Parts: sequence; C-alpha cells; structure tokens
Amino acid sequence: MSTGTETAFREQQADCTQEPVQLSVVIPVHNEEESLPELYRQLDDVRREHEYRMEVLLVDDGSTDCSWQVIEQLARHDPTVHGIRLRRNFGKAAALRAGFDHARGELVLTMDGDLQDDPAEIPRFLEAIREGYDVVSGWKRVRHDPWHKVWPSRVFNWMVSRLTGVKLHDHNCGMKCYRREVLQEVPLYGELHRFVPVLAAARGFRVGEIAIHHRPRKFGKSKYGVKRFVKGFLDLLTVKFITGYGYRPQHLLGTLGLVAFLLGFLGLLYLTVLWFVSRMGTGEEVVHLHQRALFYYCLAALLLGGQLISIGFLAELITAHHARSSDVYSVAQRTAAASAPGESSHA
Repeated sequence: MSTGTETAFREQQADCTQEPVQLSVVIPVHNEEESLPELYRQLDDVRREHEYRMEVLLVDDGSTDCSWQVIEQLARHDPTVHGIRLRRNFGKAAALRAGFDHARGELVLTMDGDLQDDPAEIPRFLEAIREGYDVVSGWKRVRHDPWHKVWPSRVFNWMVSRLTGVKLHDHNCGMKCYRREVLQEVPLYGELHRFVPVLAAARGFRVGEIAIHHRPRKFGKSKYGVKRFVKGFLDLLTVKFITGYGYRPQHLLGTLGLVAFLLGFLGLLYLTVLWFVSRMGTGEEVVHLHQRALFYYCLAALLLGGQLISIGFLAELITAHHARSSDVYSVAQRTAAASAPGESSHA
C-alpha cells in the first residue's frame, strides 16, 4: 500500500471514530483470552448486518492471562474497539463503571465476555428500548449452568422482586441495555451492578425484560461461588434501604428506635406495677428470676431505642448535607421554554 493510500485510510478510520455513536457495548473482562476473538467477530457481524454505529469497550479487570494483549490486537485492527486496563481486579461493578465513564453511545449495552451471552440478541434489546423502556434486562429463561448456580439464583431473584417491587426473573443477568441518562443518575459502587434496574426504577425510569438465548460455557470457568449469594443478600438489604429510605433514614431508624423504646418502657411499667401489687399484698419484696431477666431486657430496649433515634438524627444531618449537591428528583422532559436550574431563561 502506498504512503498516500495509507494516510487516506488512517484519516478515514479517524473520521469513523468521530461519528456519533448510537450504541456502546461495555464488556468486563477477567481472564477471557480464549473467548475474546470469537466474541469480537460475532459483535462485528451484528454491527455490519444491522449497520449500527457501535463501539466496543473491553475493560480488563486485572486479568492474569493474555487478555490485555488480545484487547490491544483487536483495538489495533478496529478503531471502534477501545481497551481499558485496570491496575488490579476491582470487581465487576468497578469495571462496568469504568466502561460507562468512557462510553459515548446514546445507548449502553452490557454483556459478559465468556460467550454465554449471545450478541445476536442486541437488536431485540434495541427494539425494546424503542418501545419506550429506559432499562431492558435479559432473562436467561433456559440456563446452561450447573444446578447449584441455577436454583440459588432463582431464590435470590424471587427475594429481590418481592422486597423491591421490581418484577424481573433474572436480576443477575449480565446482558442489559440502558439509556445514557439512566447511568448518569444511578450511582454504581461496591457490587450493586446487578441492582441497577432496581435503582433506576426507584428514580422513575421504565424497566423491562426480554427472554434471551443463553449458551453453554465454552472457555474458562465461572468467577462466582457461594460467597456471591451472601454478598448479594447483603447488597439487597443495602439497596432496599437506599431506595426506600435513602433521603429519609430517620423514618426507618427512628421508627425502630421508638418501637424498642416503647417496649422497654412498657416492660418497666409492668414490673413496677407488679412490684407495687406484691408489696401491698404481702408486705415483702419478692423478685423472681424471670422478672429480673425482664428488667435487664427492658433496660437494653430503652438504650437501643435511644441509640437508634440518635443514629437516625445523625443520618438525617448527613443526608441533608449531601442532598444539597445531588438531585432528589429525576426530570423526564422539559418544554422548549423551560431552562435547567442555574441557567438563564433568556437566549
């Protein structure tokens, strides 16, 4: 190839990368060197078939194999492939956050890098978004995983749906599609990536679900074990608190504190009346073992109630301080004449 032709080709590639991106595909990668070339090929087939303006962001989350070298080769071959390498294994939520921060697409689709998620499902996700949903979650109706992963996952999904009110069959599915504004408003930290639809629903976004094709694992092994379900349950409690009482913690803590305080007070009142009746009847102070135990329980309830109410006040102070720099609402639309807060209404 002549020098002039090479220069023209590179300029054409640069122009392609500057075009508006319709879809950003974010893929966390951890030791997936064997599956990445085939995954890229399938994604490229989908892009060419449907003529998508699409970029692929591969986030290497501290891989110990040659995943990063494969990502570099793919990025050199195709300018729409972007690699992000984290310094160590920070976890899936951090890898997704890094991908979201670098994504330029109007829509962002996430999927796993192990080839179990089928890129051929992408058009169905985009169709669901066009129907008016802000978040579309995949549902692996037929899972090709061992039973000891499938059944605990079904129990977990049932618990999440019951506690949060967001009825999804598969909260754990890694294949999801979001409008960009969802990711701009929903915080992602710790291991809350599986709860983004729940957090989005709490902000008023429309959440939907589609059944997708799930494929058997061809390379590598699962990154999740029993610890995943313990952490998932604790994260579920966190999400329930955030979505239900994130801006009014005293409503929960104060209520629990008042209940504990009331139980302690009523218990002490009962013991006082019992002691008075016993003293008036026999003239002797008779204290039974169960009454002594009840006395200590009542004191503990009083102290616990006071502590919960005090913690609730502290939480309210912290919430009030941070609420000044964060919106407690989510705007869906503005009329042409409306201006954002802080903006002048004059042209």
